[in-house]
Amino acid sequence: MKAGDRVTLIDVPPGLRDHRELATRSLFEACVGKSFVVSGVEGGYAELDVGTLLGAQHTIWVEPKYLRKS
Repeated sequence: MKAGDRVTLIDVPPGLRDHRELATRSLFEACVGKSFVVSGVEGGYAELDVGTLLGAQHTIWVEPKYLRKS
C-alpha cells in the first residue's frame, strides 16, 4: 500500500472508543464502507483524509488489514 492508492475501510479496529473530546470509534464507524485515497504510509499505518464526515476535517491512521484496495 502506498500514497495515492484508493482504499475502502472494511472494519473498525477492536478496542477503539469514543472519548469526551475525540469521537474516534464513531468516526471509524462512519467511514466503514467508504473509499478514500491513502495520503501517506508511516510505521505500518495508512493515513486517510476522511474529510468532514463528522462536521470537521479529520485524518485517521489505520492498519492495512482493515483496508481493501478499491
